[in-house]
Amino acid sequence: MIKACKYRSCRTPKTERLRDACESKGEECSIEVVAVNIDGKEIQVNKGTTILEAARRIGIKIPTLCYHEDLCVAGICRICLVEVEDSNTLEAACSYSIYKSLKIKTHTPKIRRARKNVLELMLASHVGECYSCIRNNNCELQRLAMEYGITSYSFGHENTPKKGVDKTSHSIVRDMDKCILCRRCVRSCIDLQEVGVYTVKNRGKDSSIATFKDCSMEDAVCINCGQCVNRCPTGALHEKDETEEVWRALEDSSKHVVIQTAPAPRAGIGEEFGMPPGTPLTLEMNTALRYCGFKRVFDTCFTADLTIIEEGTELLVRLKDQLIGEKKKVLPMFTSCSPGWVKYLEHFYPEFIPSLSTAKSPQQMFGSIIKTYYAKTHNIDPKDIVTVALMPCTAKKFEAGRPEMNSSGYRDVDYGLTTREMAKMFRETGIDLPNMEKSGFDTPFGGGSGSGIIFGATGGVMESAIRTLFELVTGDEINSLFQHGEIKEVRGFEDVKYMELEIPKVGEVPEILRGVVDDFNFLKGATLKVAICHGTANARRVLEDIKAGGVFSECHFIEFMACPGGCLGGGGQPIPTDENIRRERAKAIYSEDNEASVRKSYQNQEVLKLYEEFLPEGPGCKKAHKYLHTSYTPRGKEEIKI
Repeated sequence: MIKACKYRSCRTPKTERLRDACESKGEECSIEVVAVNIDGKEIQVNKGTTILEAARRIGIKIPTLCYHEDLCVAGICRICLVEVEDSNTLEAACSYSIYKSLKIKTHTPKIRRARKNVLELMLASHVGECYSCIRNNNCELQRLAMEYGITSYSFGHENTPKKGVDKTSHSIVRDMDKCILCRRCVRSCIDLQEVGVYTVKNRGKDSSIATFKDCSMEDAVCINCGQCVNRCPTGALHEKDETEEVWRALEDSSKHVVIQTAPAPRAGIGEEFGMPPGTPLTLEMNTALRYCGFKRVFDTCFTADLTIIEEGTELLVRLKDQLIGEKKKVLPMFTSCSPGWVKYLEHFYPEFIPSLSTAKSPQQMFGSIIKTYYAKTHNIDPKDIVTVALMPCTAKKFEAGRPEMNSSGYRDVDYGLTTREMAKMFRETGIDLPNMEKSGFDTPFGGGSGSGIIFGATGGVMESAIRTLFELVTGDEINSLFQHGEIKEVRGFEDVKYMELEIPKVGEVPEILRGVVDDFNFLKGATLKVAICHGTANARRVLEDIKAGGVFSECHFIEFMACPGGCLGGGGQPIPTDENIRRERAKAIYSEDNEASVRKSYQNQEVLKLYEEFLPEGPGCKKAHKYLHTSYTPRGKEEIKI
């Protein structure tokens, strides 16, 4: 099995990697402890600890810009300068590893002037005014300028754009006039995701952040995950804003505008209104959406349950073929609900496309159902329906625009809004979200199970699938194996998780699956092997392991999510993000699951009604494949030889 590795790149200073390795061993490691005095406060730290980390442990604030908890150390911006005893120059606290007992000062007149000068130099080349910037009031550069009392431009200020704005991508906008060269985007894309869209071009004052061959974002090998956006300290990177298009649709009386909301935004949007991370505002948000003018507010958890049934059915068919059939169908089967992951596979590992489940994501299933089944049952012309999806993910914008996502005869999902965009719309309407009245979802798609809710966290899709498939196949309740049906083996933020589940007995085939298999005898005594992976850097490791015939090649089913932490760490979620914030959002999601009256997808009565009225031949039937399944595009990538 692949070992979890916190630091994914050699870019991490050696002392930091060694310190982390030693700390993970606890008392077994004989790493040296040194005493440090920071602003008169004594602290004992392991050798190799950075000054920044040591200061934070005792509550001393040192400003940063290039530093980010999720990324490897860079030491570029020089905002975190401190005085170190016996050093002739100011040192960067984020990258200075403590190797002996030291006296350190973090706030002196010399330090204050140096930091202020660095900020003023950044502002001199930072084009534009804050009030018109998408990151106004949530910009790290703006905040530091205010903290250091910068009220004028000592080195001048540019107001005329020079570099242009790249809006060619479906998902991400680049405005390099606002770039401060912190390299967070480069490190996010190379170290965190191992995609490599960005690099640093030239040196010194001529440095700039560039794409391969300076191509546009549309042409770059970008998976649209938005992790660069989540970690950009300024407005140099942001999602493509579609709020004005949605407002125009809402103001058009001839349009029937509906919205679906995914679980992850509900667990994160409170942060946009000053609430602690992980404050669920699901019911308040329903009321706010109706106040904005949406005709119906639906729950994406409905089609998450639908996805589990379709994807689970596909897995059963593949398992039967491999265990007793002609072995024509490919295993392991990969999940397909993360559009960033799907595009990553299409670019970097197109040979694995047959492993992808053909099931659409919950977002796209919903769009198709709205413009077919819903339109017919409510006597609405599909051309007059506008479907909006509230998602945690910038890649969902790209997914909505994929040419194959029009099985309804129209574009299935018209607009994808990120959590940040939705918060912006609420603020424009004067909505104080935490204090809104609570209200439920609208019928007929207002009921999602607890399994649908946990789709928002890494491991959630796998847990949902196991809950449903185990009960359908064995006839036993999942609670007989896992307390309260909580499969904690697949939960958590480890890079890659692996689990084996024995199937000692099988039951009768339930009615919903009788068009798929005659019996479950092919599974009796089998051991189901599954894995869970989040972040495409980890995906690369799993895929390479499969190619090498490693342990993951023996898996039957693998969940992949493009973003660290899964959807709750998506590129459209509130900024800032770090692992602690993602953990708090996960708690909110699992809390809603625990409180749900229905916790397995196959028990969702509204989904069963959809099959009865719209897909009477059951999961995986020809009609289901037309509206609920899709195909993929081998994209590859351009390579150069050095």
